[in-house]
This record gives sequence, structure tokens and C-alpha cells, in this order.
Amino acid sequence: MARSKSSHRWMQRHVNDPFVQRAQREGYRSRAAYKLLEIQEKDGLIRPGQAVVDLGAAPGGWSQVARQLVGRHGSVVALDILPMEPVPDVTFIQQDFQSQEALDALHAALGGRPVDLVISDMAPNVSGVNAVDQPRAMYLCELALDFARDVLRPGGSFVVKVFHGEGFDDFVRQVREAFAKVATRKPRASRPKSREVYLVARNYVS
Repeated sequence: MARSKSSHRWMQRHVNDPFVQRAQREGYRSRAAYKLLEIQEKDGLIRPGQAVVDLGAAPGGWSQVARQLVGRHGSVVALDILPMEPVPDVTFIQQDFQSQEALDALHAALGGRPVDLVISDMAPNVSGVNAVDQPRAMYLCELALDFARDVLRPGGSFVVKVFHGEGFDDFVRQVREAFAKVATRKPRASRPKSREVYLVARNYVS
């Protein structure tokens, strides 16, 4: 019964959420699209003609935004282990992005073009137990960073969702070692009670 009431409250918040309503009106697949749009407004990371890789892309809200911003001469490749409905002009690879097969498919999709930006809005399935959820979340962040370091061109950029808690400070240090400039963002579309923030890392150096 308690779980049912909790689920009902979540659904009520979700249905009444202004960003959910706006996403439905404007054709975005998730409210998360507005997080990337606000980061873009502040930092201007995505530019026409760029090659962008979206990690953990499903359901595709961030891929939609990136596709609009890179324009007709840009490329967006989305990777997820889960299925995703096609996004026009976005190449989707349904594989574990850690696998060699996924990397091979990515390079084939880009035709040898260097990657300008890696974006990741990944989060683990939440158990409600912080001692379990936080390590899982940080592990995904570290995997995303490793991937970015493998594929980014020198001077490239990286955006990743991170949760405050154990491992956060150490991860920020790792990102600062790899990028010349790192900023923390908390978009308005990120729910106030959420511990999530976004690291915006620029000028990949190593």
C-alpha cells in the first residue's frame, strides 16, 4: 500500500511537471531535453557541423536536441544497450558502449570523423538504497569518462550527469586532469531535490 501511494504521488508530480508538459507540446521525448538546452544556452558547446556521441541515449531527448544544433553538416551517434525509437538523422547503435563492437560501429558511422563532444545523461536503475545506488551511478560516470577519453579529438568536450555523494570529488578530479576547463551546472529542469548535477568539461588535453 505504501509503495502504491508513493507511485501515485510520483505520477501526479510527473503529470503536473511543467517540463513534462512542455516536452509533450514541443515534441521532445523527455523533460531531460531542457537540461541539455539550458547547458547549451549557458556554455554553447554544440555547434553546427560537429560530431556528437550520446551515451545511454534512450529515450532520445538529448539526441533530438543535439541533432537540431549540429545542423545538416553535423553528425549525431546515439548508443544505448536498450532499444530506442529512431530519431530522424541520428545513427543509433544498440550495444554496450564498452564493447569493441560498439566502438567499431561508432567509427564506421562517423566515417573516420573525429568526435567533438560526448554527452551522457546516464543513471542506474534506482533501488532506493543510497549505499547501492551511488556506487552504481559513479561507475557509469567513470565508464563515460573512459569512453570520452578513447574517442574525443584533442580540444573536444564532455558533458556528464553526476550525483553528489561518495566518489563525487574524486571523479571531478579525474575530469579536471583530462580537460582544461570544468564547470558544474544545475539546470532548472533538474528537480530541486535531486542530487544530480552536470559537469561541463572543455578542451580535452589527455
